[in-house]
Amino acid sequence: MRILIRTSKWAIWSRRLGSLALPMTIVPVLLHREGLIESRDFATIEAIAALIAAVALISGLGAYGRLWVTGDRGWGKATWGMLFALICLAPFAYLGYEASRYPKVNEVATNFVDPLPLTSGVRVLPTSAALRELIEARFPNARTRSYPIDATQLFTIVSALVDDRGWDVRMQRTPSTPLDSGQIDAMALTLLGWRNEVVIRVAGTAQGVTVDMRSVPLSALHDFGENGKLVEEFLLALDQRVTLLLRDAPTAPAADTEDAAPDAGSDAPAN
Repeated sequence: MRILIRTSKWAIWSRRLGSLALPMTIVPVLLHREGLIESRDFATIEAIAALIAAVALISGLGAYGRLWVTGDRGWGKATWGMLFALICLAPFAYLGYEASRYPKVNEVATNFVDPLPLTSGVRVLPTSAALRELIEARFPNARTRSYPIDATQLFTIVSALVDDRGWDVRMQRTPSTPLDSGQIDAMALTLLGWRNEVVIRVAGTAQGVTVDMRSVPLSALHDFGENGKLVEEFLLALDQRVTLLLRDAPTAPAADTEDAAPDAGSDAPAN
C-alpha cells in the first residue's frame, strides 16, 4: 500500500502570502520616493502589506507545528514564507521602536518663538510648551549657533552642506554683505519617501553670525524623530566645518620682539 505524503496547506499559504507581501512592501517605497503616490495612499498600502506579512508569519508557524506532528511536506515553503514575512515586518518593528523613543512633533526648530517662514504653505499647529521641553530634551544639539565669522562666508558653507545632502532647494537668498541675512528653503527626503521642509537662516551681526534652523514634516503621521535628527546632524556637521575653517585660517604674523621693544642701550641717558 502506497502512503500519500501531502504538502501542508498552511505552508503553501505562508509562502504565497509572504511572496505577495514582499513586493507590496518594497515597490510602494520606490513610488513614494519618486512622488508617484501620495503619502496617505503609501501608508494605506504599507499597512495592508504588514497585515498580509503577519498572516504569512502566523501561517508559517502553524505549518511548522502541523508538519512536526503529521510528517507532511512543506518545511521549505513555510520557511520561505516566514522569511519573507520577517523581512516585511522588520521595518515596521523599527518604526514602532522609533515612535516609542521620540515624541510626535509638528516641527523641530532652534527658535520656536520666532519660527522661520515656510514656502510650502503647510499649516503648522503651534508647539506647546510641554512639547518644546520634550523636543529640547530629546534633541539637545538643536540650538541656535553663533560663530565668529561673517555671514557671506558661513552661507557658502551652509549651501555646500545642503548640496551634499541632495536636498531640493526651493528658495535661496544669499547675504550681500557680512551684516546681511540669508536664507535657504529646501525639501529633504527620508529613506521611505517622507518629505520634510527645511529652512535655514544665516544672520550677520557685528559680533559674527547666528544660524537658526527649522524642519517641518509635510505628513500628518508620526515623523519617528526624523526632523530632530535632521536638524541635529546638520548643525553638528556645520560645527565641524566651521571648526576646521577657524583652525586652518591664517593668523597674522607675530610682531618682531626686537623691532617692537625699544633698545635699552639707545634709550639710556648719556653720561
